[in-house]
Amino acid sequence: MKLAVVGATGLVGEQILNVIKERGFHFDELLLVASARSAGKKFTYDGKEYTVVTAEDAIAQKPDIAIFSAGGGTSLEYAPKFAEAGATVIDNSSAWRMDPSKKLIVPEVNAKSLTKEDKIIANPNCSTIQMIVAIGPLHEKYKIKRVVVSTYQSVTGSGKAAVDQLFAERAVSAGQEQEVNKVYPHTIDLNVLPHIDVFQDNGYTKEEMKMINETKKILEDDSVKVTATTVRIPTVGGHSESVNIEFENEFDEAELRQILADAPGIIIQDDPANNVYPMPLTSHNRDETFVGRIRRDETQEKTVNMWIVADNLRKGAATNTVQIAEYLVSAGLV
Repeated sequence: MKLAVVGATGLVGEQILNVIKERGFHFDELLLVASARSAGKKFTYDGKEYTVVTAEDAIAQKPDIAIFSAGGGTSLEYAPKFAEAGATVIDNSSAWRMDPSKKLIVPEVNAKSLTKEDKIIANPNCSTIQMIVAIGPLHEKYKIKRVVVSTYQSVTGSGKAAVDQLFAERAVSAGQEQEVNKVYPHTIDLNVLPHIDVFQDNGYTKEEMKMINETKKILEDDSVKVTATTVRIPTVGGHSESVNIEFENEFDEAELRQILADAPGIIIQDDPANNVYPMPLTSHNRDETFVGRIRRDETQEKTVNMWIVADNLRKGAATNTVQIAEYLVSAGLV
């Protein structure tokens, strides 16, 4: 097994390497791929020193699996070249997600749709992944009619520079002299920004439209109505979501809870009397999706509310990607 990680020196790339090590994903040879600017640099991983190579160098070495986390432009340019050289590409950018010829995969929900012919596989948006983990098994049982979701997303979703902005602003608030390099159009510390990615002509942001369109594609059901409001908040542990789900069919709350409890990748944290519910602080560095505040919507029939939290750099990116790779190997698809 020859494995390439493209974008290995980035924030998500480093998380991918951490997850590969923690989950014991087997490889015989590892290629760490980055831009020409980083090529030749030494990188120590799991006690071994590697030399960073360019995408062209990696393609020439014909890896079996190539995990991409280097941005959409790099994926559009190089994913087809890796695929042509025989690699199965798992891409963490938005480049291929809505391509009708590419599968969009959350392993707990639709990994079984993959075949050997799928040479470029798309990893969904972080906020979509954690929601799908929870609503996927419910759609199978009750058929979802409509989803209303509001997100509360960590600054880590915008990269290291955004984390730096948050903590620099926090230092300034504490009276320290600190240069603040802004990633966001406004202060993020002690603030909330209803603005993730660029605004579209319909008034929604690109992030909101990702959640809407990706949900339909993964569930393979265009009849599911989805509306989203995505919000950036000053935290770093993970993304949180308030989700209201209307079903076609009536549900029993105890049965619904059991379905979630039995579903792969979900941990129920729902004991309000003892202040137990999912939080970014407790989801940080975890691979599971945490679900709580489960309660029937008393204003509408066949509708439930829930609160969903996951570490966006792990389950929302790195872990989901590695789980796809694990499935490819276990199913004999590579």
